[in-house]
Amino acid sequence: MRLSIRHTTRYRFHAPVVHALQRLRLTPKETQGQRIIEWDMEYLNAHPELTFEDQHHNTVTLIGVESGAQEVTVTCRGVVETSDQAGVIGRHAGHLPLWSFQSQTARTKPGGGMRKLMKQLTDGGTDRLDMLHRLSSRILEQVEYKTGTTHSRTTAEEAFAQGSGVCQDHAHIFIGIARALDVPARYVSGYLMMNDRIEQEAGHAWAEAYVGGLGWVGFDISNGISPDARYVRVATGRDYRDAAPVTGISFGGASAVLEVDVAVEQQQVQQ
Repeated sequence: MRLSIRHTTRYRFHAPVVHALQRLRLTPKETQGQRIIEWDMEYLNAHPELTFEDQHHNTVTLIGVESGAQEVTVTCRGVVETSDQAGVIGRHAGHLPLWSFQSQTARTKPGGGMRKLMKQLTDGGTDRLDMLHRLSSRILEQVEYKTGTTHSRTTAEEAFAQGSGVCQDHAHIFIGIARALDVPARYVSGYLMMNDRIEQEAGHAWAEAYVGGLGWVGFDISNGISPDARYVRVATGRDYRDAAPVTGISFGGASAVLEVDVAVEQQQVQQ
């Protein structure tokens, strides 16, 4: 399947910027079941400074914001070819050892509620893949997908306790419990082609866990499935912070307003 993607990010600062750097993780990965046909990035009131690969094999682009700017726009356009691998990414790669994905972060650390769910999972057998699918289902049952109830700094336990959140929260809860069960797990940011619309409010997020004999396997908790050909992996990390599409610092223009427009559709291949 060929997916055409357009992703526009706009910043509006409340005052002219004196100096700002933004870290972009907006370039899809070349990985099993995924090939980049083309990918371009355009900038308004900003310019690229440096592109490098981080410890997770994410492509990172640093951009500098033009002095005095009050609005910055980053537009990504491209085509990605994907295939359905039933969520299986395969062997571990990257500059971090596998065991580094077993330790908790501030966003994934389980509290009392998550630990209670974790104990329920150990009663259903020892097959790791089956247990992870049951974990995904239980999270979706107990944490309703509901926008506007959490933010980017909400922890897994906070979202679990209030019983609502978005894909980022579902992924953090899954990762936190999987790690507590000694299963390496990581966060994935990317795109999902929706069946009912092209325009979307934002990108998507899911989790991956390491299963012996298979390697990394994806779990889209919010949709109750493993990623298929409609998914595009962009960045991975120990939690959202490692894989966030845009992060940065600014001086002289704080309190930026962020707007995101995403469009994903299948591209017809000409014979």
